Amino acid sequence: MTAKAPQSSLWDLLRGALATRALGIVADLRIADALGDGPRPVTELAQVTGADSDTLHRLLRALASDGVFREIEPGVFENTESSGMLRRGTGWADFATLFGGPWHRAAGELAAASDEPAFERVFGVGFWEWLARNPDARASFDHAMEQGWESRVERLESAGWRGDELVVDVGGGNGSLLVQLIKGQPGLRGIVFDLPETNRDEAELQQSGIEFVPGDFFKAVPRGDVYILSTILHDWDDERATAILRTIQAVAPENARLVVLESVVPPGNEPDGAKWLDLLMLALFDGRERSEDQWRTLLEAGGFEPIELNDGLIEARCRSR
Repeated sequence: MTAKAPQSSLWDLLRGALATRALGIVADLRIADALGDGPRPVTELAQVTGADSDTLHRLLRALASDGVFREIEPGVFENTESSGMLRRGTGWADFATLFGGPWHRAAGELAAASDEPAFERVFGVGFWEWLARNPDARASFDHAMEQGWESRVERLESAGWRGDELVVDVGGGNGSLLVQLIKGQPGLRGIVFDLPETNRDEAELQQSGIEFVPGDFFKAVPRGDVYILSTILHDWDDERATAILRTIQAVAPENARLVVLESVVPPGNEPDGAKWLDLLMLALFDGRERSEDQWRTLLEAGGFEPIELNDGLIEARCRSR
């Protein structure tokens, strides 16, 4: 394989912000849905979406050069496998809207001279408060967080379930992860714990025997046998992440299990998505991705004994109080 030229590597990184914004725009316009029945001229796409025809053509042409959409003849585009993933209902469209919209603006204000979240400087309020004020964004965020649930459930299934445990998904969003886990482990009972404004399907939760409990994980959480934290702790700095763990530890039975679905940042220079996700966490909430040593320190500070620390699945046990 031919090594990429240094200037090509730099160019791909430099233009990344443009690609992110372009994806956000076409996702908001629902271009992938408009192409769902086959190729269409860009003039027609512009008419049905309210976009400027020339601008839309330039956006699609650029994305097509990286395999997102395909220009099959001048001014006529069709979906590719990649652009098809931007159709509504996939979760990727919601990610594109967030990455190409509010997250793009926040990342643009990331600065080395400050450790304060750039999002708050741009929008005047913290990300979670902003979500609470914007129900459509909240729904989009909750849907985006479902993306990749299959791999998360697969990792959870390897955690060694006893079969009769009460599982509390702390910050569990709409409950989709716990629903799928219980489908594969029908003896489990479940509680989804999250903010009251979280978008959820109450009927589906009830059908799965899952209770939704509203609340604030900095104040109190329900008592259970196993606690799941799926991509929650990386949203917070060490002080606040420790506070979440302490809230759980305060009510958890002795030897209750903690299952954390998070990345473990590897050492060295090998490519790893968590190293870039870490910068997004910095821009949005002053959160962070963590290395194995950082995870051990955090868990112990929160009252938990680390058992297994694997990338994607971290297991710990509650220490006696």
